[in-house]
Amino acid sequence: MRILVLGGDGYLGWPTALYLSARGHEVGVCDNLVRRDYDKEMGVSSLVPIASIEDRVAAWGEQSGAKLATYVGDLTDAAFVHRMVREFEPDTIVHFAEQRSAPYSMIDQAHAVYTQTNNVVGNLNVLYAIGDINRDIHLVKLGTMGEYGYPNIDIEEGWIEITHNGRTDTMLYPKKPGSFYHLSKVHDSHNIEFACRTWDLRATDLNQGIVYGQQTEETDADPRLATRYDYDAVFGTVLNRFVIQAVLGHPLTVYGEGGQTRGFLNILDTIECIRIASENPANRGEFRVFNQFTESFSVLELAEAVKKAYPGEVTVEHTANPRVEAEQHYYNAKHTKLVDLGLQPHLLNETLIDSLFHVVEKHKGGVNLDAIRPTVQWRSTASELSSKK
Repeated sequence: MRILVLGGDGYLGWPTALYLSARGHEVGVCDNLVRRDYDKEMGVSSLVPIASIEDRVAAWGEQSGAKLATYVGDLTDAAFVHRMVREFEPDTIVHFAEQRSAPYSMIDQAHAVYTQTNNVVGNLNVLYAIGDINRDIHLVKLGTMGEYGYPNIDIEEGWIEITHNGRTDTMLYPKKPGSFYHLSKVHDSHNIEFACRTWDLRATDLNQGIVYGQQTEETDADPRLATRYDYDAVFGTVLNRFVIQAVLGHPLTVYGEGGQTRGFLNILDTIECIRIASENPANRGEFRVFNQFTESFSVLELAEAVKKAYPGEVTVEHTANPRVEAEQHYYNAKHTKLVDLGLQPHLLNETLIDSLFHVVEKHKGGVNLDAIRPTVQWRSTASELSSKK
């Protein structure tokens, strides 16, 4: 297949592109490289150094003999998106190319507006390019489990059957996201469903859990092929933060009581899920939703898992939660469709956590401890922040 990976320079987009290429697909990568600019803005970079996009693509060519078509441009530029899709002629478009941080979207008004404009407009331009050029293109879109929020009922895979006043219908599962970033993903899902229903497009919406891990067979082949390891309070994930704190002998900082429960999956499962979705496309007119995670943990359970796995002494410290969310909540989300298509999950265990310890040990001299402290407060608006200065 010809697969175009949007956001192909990112944490997950890059290893996905390599994984698909290694399995015989013709792969193109597109990115505006803005994720690297976020590092400069935040004053912190990936713990594992990452090469330029040019060096990455060259290294993959040397390792595999395969060429990655490369497009540097912005999805909010509709003319660029149309040119790229016409030129590459993809069978599948894998769409990672969005601002992915909830805290970043909550910094202030400008960051909220940027996040929603970048994500929603870019996705709309992709939909229009597919609709204008080739409606057989299968869109594989990375959503998030955070779209659902944390309702007091079971979370279905995208759709729910509702009976109201004696009448029954199947509808999109109601969403209750927890940040302006997660809201942008909800808008994406609604726009894609509308395009499938109206233009007879085919799409798979992957509501992904929190991803952990930094190494794949392909990224380990050459240091220039490495992907990111983010640990800061804005772009980092909770497990990455806990692993760094354990290695450096600092307490594991659990927000609030630590009862917040989320779905998680290993990076190896992410790239395999993309392959499965791409090689088993949705039908024309079908908006298909898969919940892409393998197991769920509370924040406190993750902290205890890291504490148990680390060979040295580890303490856990509870700190004020900067987010607005329930400390304890019901969480039962269905996630069977990818398994039914052949996914064999890599479940979190001490061996997998230990592999993260090794990554951090190798690069711990580059840790910026100040970046780990949460600075973005959900309850503060820009005007409130200005008045406190």
